[in-house]
Amino acid sequence: MSDRIEPRVLKGFRDFLPEVETRKKNLMYTLERAFELYGFTPIDTPILEFTEVLLGKGGGETDKQVYRFLDQGNRDVVMRFDLTVPFARYIALHKNELYLPFKRYHIAKVWRGENTQRGRYREFTQCDFDIVGTDGASADFEILLLMRKSFKALGIQNISIRLSHRGIFNALLSRTGLEKKATDILRTVDKLSKIGESKVRIILSEMAGDKNADLILDFIRREGDFTCTLEKMDSLAGGVPEEKKRLRLLHQYMEETGSSSVFTLDPSITRGLDYYTGVVFETFLDDMPEIGSVCSGGRYNNLASLYTSDKIPGVGASIGLDRLMAAMEASADGQENGSVSQVLIFCLDEELYGYYHSLAETVREHRINVEVFPEKKKLSQQFIFAEKKNIPLGIICGKDERSRNVFSVKDLRKRKSYDDQNSESGIQLIHNLLERHS
Repeated sequence: MSDRIEPRVLKGFRDFLPEVETRKKNLMYTLERAFELYGFTPIDTPILEFTEVLLGKGGGETDKQVYRFLDQGNRDVVMRFDLTVPFARYIALHKNELYLPFKRYHIAKVWRGENTQRGRYREFTQCDFDIVGTDGASADFEILLLMRKSFKALGIQNISIRLSHRGIFNALLSRTGLEKKATDILRTVDKLSKIGESKVRIILSEMAGDKNADLILDFIRREGDFTCTLEKMDSLAGGVPEEKKRLRLLHQYMEETGSSSVFTLDPSITRGLDYYTGVVFETFLDDMPEIGSVCSGGRYNNLASLYTSDKIPGVGASIGLDRLMAAMEASADGQENGSVSQVLIFCLDEELYGYYHSLAETVREHRINVEVFPEKKKLSQQFIFAEKKNIPLGIICGKDERSRNVFSVKDLRKRKSYDDQNSESGIQLIHNLLERHS
């Protein structure tokens, strides 16, 4: 009987091969630069939290999805299922050490025991960015702008950001006496794009009756433009001056910044989690609507009240990195190579390894990623290695070139050589060639 253990991975969990992980890291780096461009700073929180801390405001569906167990100290703990609730705990715990308004970003893994499907896993990475300590329309709009900027930075131009206001929806439900069923109704409406209007109507009719179901469906339909949709929402909700003013301000900011074409007022956007209190939003890829929302969020002015008596309003959004990568892989954007190395130094002579590594160190000082092929093999095999790793450039140097303190730079994709380069000219040439490849 063999003692070998079968190598396998749990359903909904994945290993990442180098090209995929490299692409993921590059996306994360790009997003970090975008977040920092707007003045957001990084934080981190533990993977494990006390169950009573994390599930205080999650809701019924969330409770069923979390990974929950007793640890070695017999403590009831859960693995974080998102980055927003731990952030609320973080703010309450460290509010005296932070400055408000506080702008953070957090890119990390979270865990949910939900059904797996394309772009949806049980272990996945979220990229969150939030502003807490202010309830101003400016903060709401900055989050919306950063959502747009993040996708532009990733080279994704065709996006639609749809927004609404939970306060107006809540006013509609209060007007019809359905406020006690608000959570279930909101989650049902949130499934509109997944199950369709007819199925949503059946569920709503069972909850609220046919008349109210028709009223809710009328409320969530868009009209001709932002203003017409807002007027209808306000009318059906019985008049909500503060909420209406907030959406009007956001629309004004969109017009003034020339960004209104990206944003749509869509009252069907509700967000299923019940901690949202104000503006809510979701982002869709115009070329791949079937993927669903790849960035969502909203305002949550009462979330921190679970942990502190201080009023700490907040607004933020979260990019689902794994779903976004699945979409990019299915499009032309996904064909980009995930190579880390930009230059491979070929081995023509084992006696030159000291020089090869010295040369590599010199090139690295100019922020160019270099690796040295680690053993003497046929040059054709080294070229195959570079091709498989999609390394664009090579440095070739034998004893003759070493004696003259020169080397050849080879564009591996165009199969073109630039001979007799010294250290200074060779490094400049490499920079120029890399710029052409980018």
